[in-house]
Amino acid sequence: METDFNITTLSWMTGSTVAPAHQSDTAGYIGVIVAIIFFGTNLVPVKNANTGDGIFYQWIACTGIWLTGLVVHLIRGCPTFQPIAMLGGFLWTTGNITVIPIIKTIGLSLGILIWGSLNLLAGWASGRFGLFGLDKDVITRPAFNYSGVALAMLRTLMSIFIQTDFSSSRTILNIDDETSPLLKHIQDEVNTQVNQPLNTDDASWVDNLSPTKKRVMGICLSMVAGIFYGVNFVPCLWIQDHIEGASENGLDYVFSHFCGILFTSSTYFFVYCILKKNQPQLPPGIVLPSLVSGVMWGIADSGWFVANFYLSQSVAFPVITTGPAIIASLWGVFYFHEIRGIRNYIILTLTFVVTIAGAVLTAFSRL
Repeated sequence: METDFNITTLSWMTGSTVAPAHQSDTAGYIGVIVAIIFFGTNLVPVKNANTGDGIFYQWIACTGIWLTGLVVHLIRGCPTFQPIAMLGGFLWTTGNITVIPIIKTIGLSLGILIWGSLNLLAGWASGRFGLFGLDKDVITRPAFNYSGVALAMLRTLMSIFIQTDFSSSRTILNIDDETSPLLKHIQDEVNTQVNQPLNTDDASWVDNLSPTKKRVMGICLSMVAGIFYGVNFVPCLWIQDHIEGASENGLDYVFSHFCGILFTSSTYFFVYCILKKNQPQLPPGIVLPSLVSGVMWGIADSGWFVANFYLSQSVAFPVITTGPAIIASLWGVFYFHEIRGIRNYIILTLTFVVTIAGAVLTAFSRL
């Protein structure tokens, strides 16, 4: 019993021993839980902070992500650095840099619906069907897996009907309260407001686009973000599948991946400073909350690496891309008080049920 405990709890974090199948699944599900909790919470530290146009916030957050990767790297005994894995960091950061213009063009509601759906489908399909040269995931019960993905997509659609009240708190992007809640029925009003030209220092290139161009640009950027999010693990998985002697432990690729994130984010921030003529928006009081947010994201993504390698992408993606919404919603209900009213509570409860049902079906597809 002593040996089993050590293999199950420590091999995926501090050692190189590959645990038996049932113990590997346990480690994978632990990774899923960690990812869901921290992804659902990582924006809480900056929820009410002034993040300006978001570029500086992202750069500091990516620094926190890199620091988390460094700690994982040291705990793992400094495994071989994988330059190819940095490509995954580039893909994720490139997708993430589009979020601000997406919200300014089509709003958070439609943006999340598009990029969240494509993120889920791209990540799931790349593992399930062996896209990009990956080995196909072995699924014992494919029908359960497909059903879990379908329910995950349904949850994404349901979330758009949840009305969110921001009167008592501000969004992390520090834009008008009416431009970012998940409100389907006022989307036209939102688009009208965000399409008005701005004469403030916060104005960006998207503010000068026509309403039609904004919508086209927002939809296209959302699709790019979703695809890039969905395939950001592919380089690491490709290494494991094709390079002889590559580590079986997903955590051995975290640092390389996070180095790609920091390098890409730093490059974008440097270009941003040039475009702003060395006058970037540097809101006060944002550094520490951004670092904490980045560290929490790094922990969550590390858990996702564990889940991908032990459970496969086709199992981990449907659960991890939808599960954090439950945690975030609980923060919204009990702490920020953004979700109120019987109607919202009913929709939220149904969303929870659909999410949990999808997660259970997806998990059963491995048994």
